[in-house]
Amino acid sequence: MATATTLQPRDVPTTLHYFAPIGEESPYQWIHDPPAGIPATNVGAEPYPATIHDARGHESELTLDTTGFQFVKSESTEKDFTDEERIKNVYYKEVEELLKKETGAKRVLIFDHTIRLNNPAIVVDDSEKGRRTSVLRVHIDQTYEASVARVHRHLGDEADRLLKGRVRIINVWRPIGHPVAHEPLAVSDWRTLDTEHDLVPVRFLYNDPRPNAGIYAVKYNPNHKWYYLSNQTPDEVTLIKCYDSEVDRARLTPHTAFLDETSPKEAPHRDSIEIRALVFDSE
Repeated sequence: MATATTLQPRDVPTTLHYFAPIGEESPYQWIHDPPAGIPATNVGAEPYPATIHDARGHESELTLDTTGFQFVKSESTEKDFTDEERIKNVYYKEVEELLKKETGAKRVLIFDHTIRLNNPAIVVDDSEKGRRTSVLRVHIDQTYEASVARVHRHLGDEADRLLKGRVRIINVWRPIGHPVAHEPLAVSDWRTLDTEHDLVPVRFLYNDPRPNAGIYAVKYNPNHKWYYLSNQTPDEVTLIKCYDSEVDRARLTPHTAFLDETSPKEAPHRDSIEIRALVFDSE
């Protein structure tokens, strides 16, 4: 079993990339090939200095309902994450049980996963997803409207009933194979977010109709406080809240990969898997 080396907390000075507009049109991103002559997106990025604080040693102070994220020790029976069927049939069940345990939810529906590989030696058994690398841009995976639409999309006739209760979207992020050195995952404290100013809806555009699909880009705000878990191992996951229907607690979490120039150059590149799940308080 992989274990984290005992180290003093290590804050990291770095640069984060926040939203910058391109042109006057409202922000969009084509998911499929755009029409001829149309840019794939008008969402730009602008670098700003930031310090990423090490959560190692005080993980218990950071919870889904207060900060919007949580670090949890959770060993998986799956180690390689190269077999799509095994991921869906074995790992999904582990994540469902983990989310029920950590949130008290009665029902969990996993609707997506993404494997991000920087190691070219790992073969991806998924021709549709292909090889994806780390996202070095501050974002949130769902807008409020897209989150509600996703319940309708996946739950059909049950959606209206389930939306009367508490609904959350939670991502479960896990390193693959070795502790994270390069391009760790940073998460921002909900309490330092100005939701009136900082959130920029970005429409997803497809070649087929998918209403209310989109993410939030995030504007720079010097008040944002960022965290990561140093030397995060494959037995430690980050829970990232991307939506909560309850308004009296943390509702979403900006996150991004970041460059850590203090990491050993010889350390392996980061590989990870991220599960996205709808989490319900009712059956």
